[in-house]
Amino acid sequence: MLAVLLVAGIMIYAGMRTASKPDFKGGEAAKPIPSEPAPSLEPPPAVDDWPRWGVTHTQYSADNAAEPVRERAQGILGQVPMLQNQHIMGWGSGNPEPSPGQYNFRDLNRRLEFMASSRALPIITLCCAPDWMKGGKAGYTDWSKNHTVAPDPKFFDDYAKLAVRVAKQYPTVKHYMVWNEFKGFWNPTTNRWDAEGYTQLYNKVYDALKKVDPEIQVGGPYVPIDSYQNGAPSELSGTYGTIDQRSLDAIEYWIEHKKGADFIVVDGATLTGDKGNLPDDFAATGKFSAITAWLKEKSGGMPVWWAEWYVEPETSDWTEDKRLAVQAVTLMEFARTEVTTALYWSPQTKNPGPCRGCLWDGGNGAELPMAGLLSGFTKWFPASVELEQAEVSDKRVKVLAQARQVVMVNTAATAVTATVDGKQVTLKPYEVRWSGRGTT
Repeated sequence: MLAVLLVAGIMIYAGMRTASKPDFKGGEAAKPIPSEPAPSLEPPPAVDDWPRWGVTHTQYSADNAAEPVRERAQGILGQVPMLQNQHIMGWGSGNPEPSPGQYNFRDLNRRLEFMASSRALPIITLCCAPDWMKGGKAGYTDWSKNHTVAPDPKFFDDYAKLAVRVAKQYPTVKHYMVWNEFKGFWNPTTNRWDAEGYTQLYNKVYDALKKVDPEIQVGGPYVPIDSYQNGAPSELSGTYGTIDQRSLDAIEYWIEHKKGADFIVVDGATLTGDKGNLPDDFAATGKFSAITAWLKEKSGGMPVWWAEWYVEPETSDWTEDKRLAVQAVTLMEFARTEVTTALYWSPQTKNPGPCRGCLWDGGNGAELPMAGLLSGFTKWFPASVELEQAEVSDKRVKVLAQARQVVMVNTAATAVTATVDGKQVTLKPYEVRWSGRGTT
């Protein structure tokens, strides 16, 4: 009797997992707002080279902060023109089309205006989708499902039309990523990503954007790449762990069936799903380099974008110095493997005080260490910079150099004295130090 009940329970649970998605209940009614003209945005600053480095704005940023914080953040982000990315729905932006043909770009306008005021080279991520495209009720937004449900295929054309409307609203934006982390494109029945469905959506958006402006650059598939110490067999593995083959399969399907693309996008973390960072917090960054090399090989040398990258366990006790050191070594890996774009997922909060990895203090706008690291790499290591060799006597010190600048990182928890680029230096535990070389 118990065995029968157990089997019946398992079958019911399996049915629940594979059943169609439930209808949205709608958590927020859309309030019609008067139509307003598109903002007049300053064109992006002219730069000699693609900056490579940038930031993605999330739920909290400086566009709706108090004026002193907003002005300081403008200065911090605008020290050196860098890439700034914003999603069209969520992460600080409301529903852009609550009902068919009813647009609300108020949040997006405000965020794009802030980006322009801080000398951004703007990027837009086309995610997520209004509820009525996902089985929900027109005029309502259920934010609890914003990140878990993809548009129904019958609305793919409508989503492409929304992408066109966004592109016409912001003609200064020339770079678009399609969707985010395959959200809603996981198939629990087959236990794999629905690369076919995503690619169908991508192709419609790609064609639509290119018709608006052939100069618009479009990329995908923005799939998350996980790894495990004890994972299933995969064509890509190393000391950092074993890459989930299902993500690689999804990428290869997209490469083979896409209409076209100007760059290839992924995201991921150094952490494995079962054992944390392998073989250690710094060496785990080699995972990014291995994946980048694989992407270039499989795509025929397409520019590689890392839309998100993470290095720190959520429950870590890292000091700010160690966090910055690991982040700096990660940026070094991206530069050495000639990643075209690496976007830092901003962890900003609206509250003052400590904020792990933030760019500025939410209370007073004071600059925090990660902002300086991004600005330094943006200035000295843009996409086409030619790297040079810089000798170092102690392997605990990592270095990256170009003709005019070298950045060094002490990966040890103790002070280290070493000869770097012909000069003796003593670096404090986890210190990141910049030093001019040659003609500055």
